[in-house]
Amino acid sequence: MVEARFNDVIHAPVRLRICGLLRPVEQVDFAVLRDTLGVSDATLSKHLKALAEVGYVRLIKATSAARRDARRLTWVALTPTGLDAFDAHVRALQEIAGNAG
Repeated sequence: MVEARFNDVIHAPVRLRICGLLRPVEQVDFAVLRDTLGVSDATLSKHLKALAEVGYVRLIKATSAARRDARRLTWVALTPTGLDAFDAHVRALQEIAGNAG
């Protein structure tokens, strides 16, 4: 079990939601993540870059058999480090909330 630890990088609302969406799955397509969050490509890219710089997410570029052009899809996945950091952050938030009442 990961020890509770507040994480300033994850705590930003969009990054917290990104990690929450990635937590239960192996990977998510960039476009699906963008549409689910209701943010622009630029906003999502900025937040993914911040998470990738600290090693919390991995971006995987891949071609799609369904596409006829040369554009590639971007898949996003939590890394093991990101998974641990997210779980520790959630645990810290639960501790904070538990002390509120």
